[in-house]
Amino acid sequence: MTYTETIHKIPQVMPWIGSEEAEAVFATIEENWITEGSRSKELSDQLNQRMKAPYGVFAPNGTLALYLGLMALGIGAGDEVLVPDCTFIGSANAVLMTGATPVFVEVNRYNFQIDVTKAAHLITERSRAIMPVHLFGMVANMYEVMAFASQHNLKVIEDAAQAMGVHYQGQHAGTFGDVGCFSFFADKTITMGEGGYVVCNDPEVYERLMLLRNQGRWDRGSFIHPAIGFNFRITDMQAALGLVQLSKLDTIIERKLKILDWYYERLADVAEVNFLAVESGSEFVPFRAALICDRAHELMAFLTSQNVQCRTFFYPLHKQPCFESLGQEQGGILDLSDAAYPNAMYGYDRGVSLPIFPTLTEIQVDYLCDRIREFYRSK
Repeated sequence: MTYTETIHKIPQVMPWIGSEEAEAVFATIEENWITEGSRSKELSDQLNQRMKAPYGVFAPNGTLALYLGLMALGIGAGDEVLVPDCTFIGSANAVLMTGATPVFVEVNRYNFQIDVTKAAHLITERSRAIMPVHLFGMVANMYEVMAFASQHNLKVIEDAAQAMGVHYQGQHAGTFGDVGCFSFFADKTITMGEGGYVVCNDPEVYERLMLLRNQGRWDRGSFIHPAIGFNFRITDMQAALGLVQLSKLDTIIERKLKILDWYYERLADVAEVNFLAVESGSEFVPFRAALICDRAHELMAFLTSQNVQCRTFFYPLHKQPCFESLGQEQGGILDLSDAAYPNAMYGYDRGVSLPIFPTLTEIQVDYLCDRIREFYRSK
């Protein structure tokens, strides 16, 4: 059997799900309580305790968690929300769902987090909020974000989809702003298949979150609705899976950090490859092994041909075809040219995301890094 046949295909993502999760989910079926119930409450309590967040509510997924959080903050038609140019499109789409407009902010070049020093010229009389996105498993510089938000009277909604278990200066991601939003999609640090979570510190915001997610009522058995709301609930089947996943979080973090060390060791002398700098003051639980590489797109094509799934960094929001009209809607204030976002462009042109899921083996990392060396030796 050859080296390649031994490791087979290396996927980009592989959730670490086993018999414990299957048994937990099956138990909800045996008990015949599969909608949101006691397990959802237990998971919410554990998440709040882990994050030291006073309040939290579930949403069906990460994008709807952002939408729910924005609505609870009163963001709506005519408002503008500052969003980093380098992020998954769901961050901006959640803003659009409220009727507000996303305004794209340049990112820094060392780890591609939002750069508020490049945001002041984007502030208008319609600016209502800023959405820092904690990319790659680290936290953006929240001291700078919070100071900027205070200066310009902005609400802060943290997109912490990739930052479960990550702290900044000892405080958990998502707990700095008015609301913080998490995702439990299949590629996240812990998963429920789908699912989202919104945390907050303000009891009035929590009340709005509760009404908005449950058809405008406190009790799901009531048919009296004091407010407008929607169905943003999850199921106890998801929560059962989530409880097992949360119990594995420390082990998942430990494994991811060990795998990251393997990458560091094996690629340390490859001059064409650099790793992202971790934001000062932030912990790091790698969402992917994020690299800045020479000839990045050629490298990814080569790795794909060698049975390794890899991905680019996010396609900059200012280049998304679906957002072409936003520049005109901003009255010319928002420049959507590549020249206005050189760092986001640099990240897309040179960024490579490699697998770092918890069950990735050392032999697979050896194979992957050998292929990177082979690519650069053959240039």
